[in-house]
Order: sequence, then C-alpha cells, then structure tokens
Amino acid sequence: MIKVTVMYPYAEGARFDHDYYRDRHMPMVKARLGDACAYYTVDKGMDGGAPGTSPAFVAMCAFICGSIEGFQAAMQAHGAEVRGDIANYTDIVPVIQVSEVVVERSDR
Repeated sequence: MIKVTVMYPYAEGARFDHDYYRDRHMPMVKARLGDACAYYTVDKGMDGGAPGTSPAFVAMCAFICGSIEGFQAAMQAHGAEVRGDIANYTDIVPVIQVSEVVVERSDR
C-alpha cells in the first residue's frame, strides 16, 4: 500500500480556496483514480505548532492506493485534467511525496 501526499506550502498572500478543494477538486480526482485509490484525506493547516505562527502547509491531501503502478496508470490517463484544475483553487505549486504505508492505523 502507498500514500501519495500532496502538500501546499504556506506563503503570505497566496490564494487557496479550501471549499473548492474539498468539495470539487478532491472528489473529481478520486473519481478519475477510480479503483486505484482506496480513499483520500484532506488537511487544512491551522498553525505552525506555536500559537500565532503560520502553518508549514496551508493544505495537504493523501491518496491511499494499493500500488504505485495503479496510481501512476490512473494519473497517466487523467493527470492533465487533474493538474489543469489546480488553477481553480490555488496559485501555490504543490509538493508531492510518495510513501510506503508501514502502519495504516495505530489502534490495532
């Protein structure tokens, strides 16, 4: 199992429409990924850990997928559409990381 994390670094004055991201972009991406994606999460940055500090990232999402090959195949087919929608909610260039999921839930 892999996790593809997409992170949007905080930048003073940058634009990020959290409602659009949550309600339109992410469901569209999940639909395009289809069975390659088991589920996704969305995070909204609150602060940098100390009261009153800016978060490192204004938003993040994670796609939990069965394999890198499945994710890459889905993105090969639909990546242009997914990337094309970014301008509808932000002017921030995302940072992407692919990780192997070692522990999915700690309550087991």
